[in-house]
Amino acid sequence: MSAPPTPSSRPNVTEREARQVAEAAREQDWRKPSFAKELFLGRFRLDLVHPHPTPATEAVQRGEEFLAKLRDFCETKVDAALIEREARIPDEVINGLKELGALGMKIDTRYGGLGLTQVYYNKALTLVGSASPAIGVLLSAHQSIGLPQPLKLFGTPEQKEAYLPRCARTDISAFLLTEPDVGSDPARLATSAVPDGDDYVLDGVKLWTTNGVVADLLVVMARVPKSEGHKGGITAFVVETNSPGVTVENRNAFMGLRGIENGVTRFHQVRVPAANRIGPEGAGLKIALTTLNTGRLSLPASCVAAGKWCLKIAREWSAAREQWGKPIAQHEAVGSKISFIAATTFALEAVTDLSSQMADEDRNDIRIEGALAKLFASEMGWRIADELVQIRGGRGFETAESLAARGERAVPAEQVLRDLRINRIFEGSTEIMHLLIAREAVDAHLSVAGDLIDPDKSLSDKAKAGANAGMFYAKWLPKLVAGPGQLPRSYGEFRHGVDLSGHLRYVERTARKLARSTFYAMSRWQGRMETKQGFLGRIVDIGAELFAMSAACVRAELLRGQGDHGREAYQLADAFCRQSRLRVEELFGRLWSNTDDLDRKVVKGVMAGTYEWLEEGIVDPSGEGPWIADATFGPSEKENVHRPVR
Repeated sequence: MSAPPTPSSRPNVTEREARQVAEAAREQDWRKPSFAKELFLGRFRLDLVHPHPTPATEAVQRGEEFLAKLRDFCETKVDAALIEREARIPDEVINGLKELGALGMKIDTRYGGLGLTQVYYNKALTLVGSASPAIGVLLSAHQSIGLPQPLKLFGTPEQKEAYLPRCARTDISAFLLTEPDVGSDPARLATSAVPDGDDYVLDGVKLWTTNGVVADLLVVMARVPKSEGHKGGITAFVVETNSPGVTVENRNAFMGLRGIENGVTRFHQVRVPAANRIGPEGAGLKIALTTLNTGRLSLPASCVAAGKWCLKIAREWSAAREQWGKPIAQHEAVGSKISFIAATTFALEAVTDLSSQMADEDRNDIRIEGALAKLFASEMGWRIADELVQIRGGRGFETAESLAARGERAVPAEQVLRDLRINRIFEGSTEIMHLLIAREAVDAHLSVAGDLIDPDKSLSDKAKAGANAGMFYAKWLPKLVAGPGQLPRSYGEFRHGVDLSGHLRYVERTARKLARSTFYAMSRWQGRMETKQGFLGRIVDIGAELFAMSAACVRAELLRGQGDHGREAYQLADAFCRQSRLRVEELFGRLWSNTDDLDRKVVKGVMAGTYEWLEEGIVDPSGEGPWIADATFGPSEKENVHRPVR
């Protein structure tokens, strides 16, 4: 057998080439309607989310039965303080989760899984995440982005038969994309998979491999070089962690989520059978992005858990703690924070449940809804936890262990704040989510007018694009002038004691205003639009608020119809929408009145050293070493800290 070719070094990629790689990985077509896509186009399609979709009776029964078992397990077997203190989930807890079937919540029953819907899977993550966020991460990394989901969507029958039963009961999986020098720019991915006979030979280093330390099975993204008979490109593979040449070199430690098993994994001449390739060569990024469409919904579930817990603690503490002759909840400065926590938690659950049920029904394309849910929940969840720490005062900054040591209730408020912080970075940072959602939001414009602003297009192409754009905008722009949001009786079915119809009229009017603002910006900046990241971020944040307002109103009406706290749900939805509208108006003001241009000038000065004098008068406690660890291909020189749980 001949030796495989020498792996290539990290590719040199221009900004344009990087964008082309990302664009090629996008789902190009919209085969199903999308509520959020229509919202960004100025069309408020309430019919796509109202009446609120509901799960089937059989799915509810199966889900509730599992939740009851999981609740008992969390209450009797999970010691959250121990996990935080020892920075590790005990093996007996992981094995207990395996016996419970928690590894296979999303796996079909034909493969030994529980076959839960997305709605009940997220409810389970909310429940277990409230007991220990680290356990929630273990389970979601395994089946939201780990092996089960890519195999479900893209695996062959043989792959499903071989791996899904293992994933359902015994084997933990992990997803490996990030590298020491590659984050949200996969075009620079260096890990290689060189064809050699019936195998591929993997070389490379992967960073922040959540579950990687304890995983039995890995989904690895690697670059296949283009050659005769091989299309090449970034490709997904199933890799057994115990394969020769696989080394877990480090178990990483973090500010929060101390119990997660996150590591650095090195591949050196690892032979992977061609039968372990998921999908065709070059489809790896598309597989990853498609998996994340629903996989991202696990993060909002964890934020819902945090919101519910923060509300409970805020209520109990604010009733017990007195200042100036009355409970602190009765002071407006604290009361406004409690109102924000309650209203926003209601909205978080509304967004998560609606997006999850839409994913289950599969009638709509939810790629934007899932991304908006992740963005909105991660930002608002962090704010909720921060407000709880403020309400708790000095006790919010004190650890639960210290509180207990001096005789007070061990409330881990500071831990929740630390644990939630990563959600603004996990599975697409807030900044990347802004760009990803913005790209989808302007897709209709680029489809008809993209060639007009593409410098590589010919004059004839631009002329054709101009004609197409003219026809599209001649029909679209007049529809942004007026709509149901201007009619006082619109959405009257949302009037029940508390009147939510006005909020829905506001969403309809504001969606049209948002679309007009986007069109104006494209007309003004044209090809430079993609560089206006501050503007695009605000556009997306407005859309997220409108989506959350819609979800809150629709959920309130669902609960009213079911006779399940309907009056109270209407009150919470009303409070959230009023708070949200203030944020939306501020964002609109900042679309055109901001410091973006000045900020760019200051950044240039900072990077040029102009303000280096401002850094004087301190010492830097950072240790020595490179900013980015060396990831040169080769055999590992470190001890393998892989720790399979049996």
